[in-house]
Amino acid sequence: MSASRRQFLATSAGFAGLAALGCSAGPSKKGLPFHISLAEWSLHRTIGSGKMTNLDFPRVARADFGIEAIEYVNSFFKDKARDKAYLDELMKRCDGEGVKSLLIMIDGEGELAHEDAAERKKAVENHHRWLDCAAYLGCHSIRVNAGGGGDEAEKQKRAADSLVALACYADSTGLNVIVENHGGSSSKGDWLAGVMKLAHHPRVGTLPDFGNFNLGNGQTYDRYKGVEELMPYAKAVSAKSHEFNAKGDEVHTDYRRMLQLVLAAGYSGYVGVEYEGSVHEEYEGIRLTKALLERLQRELA
Repeated sequence: MSASRRQFLATSAGFAGLAALGCSAGPSKKGLPFHISLAEWSLHRTIGSGKMTNLDFPRVARADFGIEAIEYVNSFFKDKARDKAYLDELMKRCDGEGVKSLLIMIDGEGELAHEDAAERKKAVENHHRWLDCAAYLGCHSIRVNAGGGGDEAEKQKRAADSLVALACYADSTGLNVIVENHGGSSSKGDWLAGVMKLAHHPRVGTLPDFGNFNLGNGQTYDRYKGVEELMPYAKAVSAKSHEFNAKGDEVHTDYRRMLQLVLAAGYSGYVGVEYEGSVHEEYEGIRLTKALLERLQRELA
């Protein structure tokens, strides 16, 4: 381990220790059954157009949406994972807005359940810098994917091994390594729950997403069954939305039913707004999702 990395982790460990104590499945405040956060992917078109950057995200979350907890996407600051000056500026902006950094969603860093051992090792190592980054920002988790090919049972074992390896790397910071149902086998609730059972590690968990149960070729996994299967391991929750009707309800997902499953599992942490639709403009979609979650916060309290 290099001296610079030791210094980086030493600085970040204090933030991560606090984050671990207040992990997302902790008790809610003010009598609310859960909190509301904002996933950066909700703004991917706005960011892609150049109208805002990752550094603007804390201000936009607070000023435009009244949300005080955020979930980053690594692709929006791909080359900044170990750029201390950049991360200091991001933390400064979070502090200025009174915004908490919860997690970083990691994509494009290799398949953790790849059939080739060398490729898996490379993928695990590619995630190390994001664990360092998340620790430095004071997050409680990184969200990873469990992609890979081959036999389903063997793929479960490979995914579990990689997840445990990442959790062990993060031992000094106490960060969680959580997996989203995000396509392929991971969109099968029973398969991903099986990975969790094999990993059997206190900091390896799930991020159930209300909408990511597309298996390809027109096939889908029952989203309510999937969320119920993943909630026992959840350390974050994503309220994926695409379209709303005139009553303010999401057209494709029964949010009341979903949130009842979330709460029945004993979860009382953050539920992330993640608007991914095209029917509504991004800002409108975020506000509609937040309004629905706020209504259900009151009704389910």
